[in-house]
Amino acid sequence: VQLQAFGGGLVQAGGSLRLSCDTSRGIFAVVGWFRQAPGKEREFVASMDWRGSKRSYSESVKGRFTIWRDNRDNTVYLQMISLKPEDTAVYYCAGRRRGPIGTSDREYEDWGQGTQVTVSS
Repeated sequence: VQLQAFGGGLVQAGGSLRLSCDTSRGIFAVVGWFRQAPGKEREFVASMDWRGSKRSYSESVKGRFTIWRDNRDNTVYLQMISLKPEDTAVYYCAGRRRGPIGTSDREYEDWGQGTQVTVSS
């Protein structure tokens, strides 16, 4: 496993969480976050290129979630604010070794284990 995701938990609606993705065991051109809710397909949340010059967000999280990378330790974060019950899902970080940022999970070769985010109403 090249990636490891951390930081999930239980939070009330309107609250915040920050997820972390340890990318130190791989080399990636793009890192993204995806999520999968029970009974639903995995969906794109956010992605960024390694330099941080380009970012992409799903419409459902735009303005509430922010993806960024800490240059000191190669951790990629997903800051989530104004959380809603519909944000409840298992969140995965994923890495793409080459190519532009993408929104399809088929474009990512490496995946971390998921971390559960539960937002109560």
